[in-house]
Amino acid sequence: MLGALVAGALVVSMQLPLLHPPSTASVATAPWSIHAAPALAWPATGEAALAVPSLGVLMTHHDHVVPIASLTKMMTAYVTLQHLPLALGQTGPCYVVTSADVATYGVMAHEDESSAAVVAGESLCEVQLLEGLLIHSAGNYAVILAEHVATSPTQFVTLMNNTAAQLGLRATHYADVSGFSSQSVSSASDQARLAALLMRSPVVRSIVIQSSVDLPVAGVVTTFTPFVGVGHVIGVKSGRTSAAGGCDVLAMTFREGRNVRVLYAVVLGQRGGDLLGPAGDAALALAQSGVANRIQHVIARGSVVAEVGWSGHRTAAVAARRAVVTWWAANGRPKFVVRWRHFTHVIRRGEVVGTVRVEGVTTVRVPLVATTTVAPASLWQRLR
Repeated sequence: MLGALVAGALVVSMQLPLLHPPSTASVATAPWSIHAAPALAWPATGEAALAVPSLGVLMTHHDHVVPIASLTKMMTAYVTLQHLPLALGQTGPCYVVTSADVATYGVMAHEDESSAAVVAGESLCEVQLLEGLLIHSAGNYAVILAEHVATSPTQFVTLMNNTAAQLGLRATHYADVSGFSSQSVSSASDQARLAALLMRSPVVRSIVIQSSVDLPVAGVVTTFTPFVGVGHVIGVKSGRTSAAGGCDVLAMTFREGRNVRVLYAVVLGQRGGDLLGPAGDAALALAQSGVANRIQHVIARGSVVAEVGWSGHRTAAVAARRAVVTWWAANGRPKFVVRWRHFTHVIRRGEVVGTVRVEGVTTVRVPLVATTTVAPASLWQRLR
């Protein structure tokens, strides 16, 4: 009798896996179809970067350390605002222009360095100096700011380099406050990061969106930054020297669902014409291609992602909610990971059977639910 019981137990234990086989799943291919997107319009020469800081996107092309001309003035403005913060509507401290300031303007004008006319005794407030600096790229305004923030341009340059180090801009080094020196250098990726930090200031955003500004003595001066105010371009800064070529940092807004994002296109070392024209054209083309290169894949609620169950007894697994996945084609295909629960008994309609995780610009997770109730075939059904 004992032997019969042991033998029976062995037979039953051998049959248990057959009584409750685990479920299996197969992923459908349709939900993962990816449409082709235009390639990024990287410039044929020079260096470039494309960034969308709010989405953690930063792509570069020939990201070398090169002269950056008047893009240097972005750090001049950044350091100034760190020491003399401004809110919208405020003018900041005002300064009286000296004969030395007039002499500085004369030297810069003679050397064909961008500047704005000043006269001794004129009063210029911080916000006006920032306007002339960022809109008309006035190098003499940079010197005035430096002298009032750090007592001298040399000490101000030290502040600029210390700030670059603190911000992790490892490819960046400044030799002057205006960028006229070819020793003021950086990379496209560093300039994209700096531009995004600078544009956090509402005062800066209100300045660089303007195509012109009216200064006390210089009068109405226009921006040197191409395409400002055209389409969705909202700034930021351009520059040119024979050593640096044409340089441009262009900020453009685009809509992603209910959110408005800012994209930064940076081009350095552009050649031809007046240098600024080719730089502006290259930056605009890169920015527009960046928006076009963005792909949005919609996983509709109820779309079939897979089938799950047992042979002959399966149910569709569908997305429990709508989800939008965004990525840049230039970064390659997004990563799809499907994880399943293992069932040995009944899968009920509406039950969560797994999740799909899509890693694009952001990570999206969508629960998957069964559309019908299914159960594995009984042992008797499988033995027939």
